[in-house]
Amino acid sequence: MFKNLPDLTKEEVIDYSMKYVNPGKTKEWIDRGINIVMGKREGYAFWDMDGKKYLDIHINGGTFNLGHRNPEIIEALIKATEDFDIGNHHFAAAGRALLAKRMSEVTPEGLDYCVFSSGGGEAVDVAIKSARYATKRKKIVSLLGCYHGHTGFAVSTGDKIFKEPFLAEGEEGCFVQVPLDDIEAMENELKNGDVAAVIIESILATYGFKIPKPGYLKAVKKLCEKYGTLYIADEVQTGLMRTGKMWSIDHEGFIPDMIVTAKGFSGGVYPIACTVLNEKAGKWLVEAGRMHGSTTGGSEIGCMVALKMLEITTRQSTIDNIHKNTKRMTEFANEMVQKTGGFLKGYSQRGVIMGMEFDVEDASKTVTTALFENGVWAHNSRLRPYVLQFKLGLLVDDTYMDELFDKMEKGIMLACNRAK
Repeated sequence: MFKNLPDLTKEEVIDYSMKYVNPGKTKEWIDRGINIVMGKREGYAFWDMDGKKYLDIHINGGTFNLGHRNPEIIEALIKATEDFDIGNHHFAAAGRALLAKRMSEVTPEGLDYCVFSSGGGEAVDVAIKSARYATKRKKIVSLLGCYHGHTGFAVSTGDKIFKEPFLAEGEEGCFVQVPLDDIEAMENELKNGDVAAVIIESILATYGFKIPKPGYLKAVKKLCEKYGTLYIADEVQTGLMRTGKMWSIDHEGFIPDMIVTAKGFSGGVYPIACTVLNEKAGKWLVEAGRMHGSTTGGSEIGCMVALKMLEITTRQSTIDNIHKNTKRMTEFANEMVQKTGGFLKGYSQRGVIMGMEFDVEDASKTVTTALFENGVWAHNSRLRPYVLQFKLGLLVDDTYMDELFDKMEKGIMLACNRAK
């Protein structure tokens, strides 16, 4: 099965995972009848170690925007190893310099500094530390139902389901949440002048790709400017052209103080993330640059991989493909609303990001399972479990789309019939 590993059976992998890795998560998927162990992977599909093929519309939150083991990304990784390794985070570095310059070109005007990390949670932590340094305030405001990662400050910004088990609520009064689209509640928190930053996913991924009402995010940014607060746009799942624009925030008509990107930034092969900051948010980089470091964040190998990822992502052919498939997703969802008689109640969509809302309590026990049986791997929203996350890759072709829609229709209709 694996060319460079000892011979392993699927049963052995599951046994080792139960004994040495994460028994709770491993058992949960087994209990749901979805005990996947990924073997071969290629493009927008992977094969279980048992040999069954699955089309991947979860793509690990956008990690596999360009597919599993994209050949150009793999080639860039191999070439990078001819010159680079992780590098030394104390010194200026060719890989980091080139990638940071490119990021300044693909982000809104004024977002000129880059801090590299090894993952999205760490990148959010950097953004919060930067805001606190710049404003000399501690309070962070986020939205109810949000998720920004499992690390330090990041987990404290999220829903209680993520932070309470680890007693990670943060210092009293420092991490506050308000409802989405409630501008009055937001101003009530900001008007005291003690908020360092507001952090918002431009589309709330873990909340089922809930899209803020038109004008809401721009109004929040205006309040931030009024009260001396910085605005952090979390684009970990929604950036990198997934919405048809480079960043979802580009649809909103304003420029944030910071953008956080990860997942797909890695090209799916080398862990790397980035926090992009404007002059105010990046004040510490000038005054106290050695006060933050990440040994593996900004690995020079990772930087070369991310550069290739950006090249592929910004090609006109990629953008054209996204727009074409956005339309096809919309047409498919509308057809399924009609065919299921309301079992699919509706959907939210921006670009190739879609949240499909079903008339069930928990899509993971109904729709996800039925899709799995028909060779499609999808996942529901953690915080709105009746919403299925439909995350399409950027490069999928017509043949893939035809196969996907055929299998999705069979799976959704199976779930619909079981629900009757």
